[in-house]
Amino acid sequence: MLDLTDIRSELRAHYDLEPSLTLAAEMSDIHARMGRVMPMVDWAIHAPYVRAIIALKKQRNAVILAHNYMTPQIYHGISDVVGDSLHLAIKAAEVQADVIVQCGVHFMAETSKILSPEKIVLMPDMEAGCSLAESITAEGIAQMRAMYPGAPVVSYVNTTAEVKAASDICCTSANAAQIVAAMDSDTVIMTPDKWLAQNVAKQVPQKRVVWWDGACIVHEQFTAQDLRDFRDWNPGLKIIAHPECPPEVVAEADYAGSTANIQGWVETQRPKQVMLVTECSMASNISDANPDVEFLGPCNMCPYMQKITLEKVLWSLHSMTGAVEVDPAVAEPARRAVQRMIDLSRKLAG
Repeated sequence: MLDLTDIRSELRAHYDLEPSLTLAAEMSDIHARMGRVMPMVDWAIHAPYVRAIIALKKQRNAVILAHNYMTPQIYHGISDVVGDSLHLAIKAAEVQADVIVQCGVHFMAETSKILSPEKIVLMPDMEAGCSLAESITAEGIAQMRAMYPGAPVVSYVNTTAEVKAASDICCTSANAAQIVAAMDSDTVIMTPDKWLAQNVAKQVPQKRVVWWDGACIVHEQFTAQDLRDFRDWNPGLKIIAHPECPPEVVAEADYAGSTANIQGWVETQRPKQVMLVTECSMASNISDANPDVEFLGPCNMCPYMQKITLEKVLWSLHSMTGAVEVDPAVAEPARRAVQRMIDLSRKLAG
């Protein structure tokens, strides 16, 4: 666990991190990207950290990869690449940098290291895990293979390197249905998200999809009744669900898709009122680009994603600690599973 008391003392000895309305005004171009959800008084607190991080990125030849669930001050303030898991996985291998700072959760940093073993990959907080990734092990994959001999294993990227290495191919919520449909088998094993698997099974009826009993703590909390209640309270409301939600929630929504597809749907359809049934930061991060859209609750916060803060990002770049390593014996088969996903996704898209 990070000792924040010592970290704060060390950082303040090297950087001016006092809140400053003057600096906030000087950095108003960055604030404009998140002005709808962040008052200037809050930006005055974050701006000194953003300034320090931007300077350190240049010194370290570093890039910051930020998932769509990061807070606005990270997503809009310091990131070089933003997106869903698939986009970040691809960019991790493409970026020209010595250092990658992964603003997301631990399995994402592992994926970056798997695809870019020559780069230093920093995780600002090693305790930023994932309930879904922790729900399955390589032993669990072996159990599923024993139950369904010969069936290929399609594992969500929200898994550890060991699980990826034990799988045939990976998928994301954006490409899961296409990946499963492309498998040369009547039966396909999906791990570890049972809800994503069940939603995919509805999209790919020609396959027998079987699944591991895992779920995301953010998305499994939503119910179909939640959505019906909000429709009653807000006639005309459009509801978008993430496919990690239970099937009855997805069925109640107007649209279901990955974080990247959610953003694209909002920008294309421009609904007057919309509710995003996913992690809370998602709406905050796309609201300024869609000023004519009113974003309504409910949403759930991911406690793991929220562990990544500007303070911790600054510390990781200052101290160069929190480097993620993957055993080469695990990294190689894991890389094959991830690369198969990337290659197949590109083939299906083209």
